[in-house]
Amino acid sequence: MSEKTIAVKNAPVSALAGTAVSATNSPKRLRITLVKSPIGYTERQKATVRALGLRHLHDRVEQADSPAIRGMINKISHLVVVEEVP
Repeated sequence: MSEKTIAVKNAPVSALAGTAVSATNSPKRLRITLVKSPIGYTERQKATVRALGLRHLHDRVEQADSPAIRGMINKISHLVVVEEVP
């Protein structure tokens, strides 16, 4: 299986999906920043923002990189910016 190296800052989360990650250079954390208000979006999207620990605009949290967190980010990718933290 080939591995891909991609720049994550300001990259859409869909670009991160399906990338092979090896144990030697795998990022452990994701820094998630709320850059757009969830007002006007569905309650489900608002709940996803809250579940990630984001309360206010420009809030920044670090979460463990897992498939569950990636899925949540994918659902609200239009509201957040994601960076990998080594």
